Amino acid sequence: MVRAVEKVRQRLLRSTAVLEKAGVPYAVVGGYAVAAWMARVDIAAVRNTQDVDLLVWRNDFDRAKASLEAAGFVHRRTRDVDMFLDEAGASARDAVRLVMAGEKVNDNYVSPAPDITKSQRGEQFQVLALEPLVEMKLNSWRDKDRTHLRDLIDIGLIDDSWPARFPAELGQRLQNLLDTPEG
Repeated sequence: MVRAVEKVRQRLLRSTAVLEKAGVPYAVVGGYAVAAWMARVDIAAVRNTQDVDLLVWRNDFDRAKASLEAAGFVHRRTRDVDMFLDEAGASARDAVRLVMAGEKVNDNYVSPAPDITKSQRGEQFQVLALEPLVEMKLNSWRDKDRTHLRDLIDIGLIDDSWPARFPAELGQRLQNLLDTPEG
């Protein structure tokens, strides 16, 4: 188990270092961004995640792809998702996924992925600011996204003032979680 967690962490550090060296703007999003925010408040509340999600601009994709491939990552495109595997034949679970800033991840999302400039430097990498990260989780709305949101609520990073910050549909989703945190 420790080896699996460390493998994901190394993938995160390796991929972000590659993009920084290439001068490609990025922000860590997804489960690792939630973990980074959680760790600021309660390290014991941090959950592990199996993949790495990075926000990049569409016009930087070719540079990001070339840089990641030069560092040994293997590009695969599946169901409109660009991912970079540790090696040929690796599972899609062992991937760095690129999310395009300013574009909807899915057609049924209420809002597009945020601007990369809405991020800040963490200890080792650039991480998306909390409010746009919460909006991404509200858009995606899978069970694991709701779990991440409940975790953020539980440690006090999200409170009753937050639903008003988002488009009505997303604000209502968050209000429902605040009202019924146990589901």
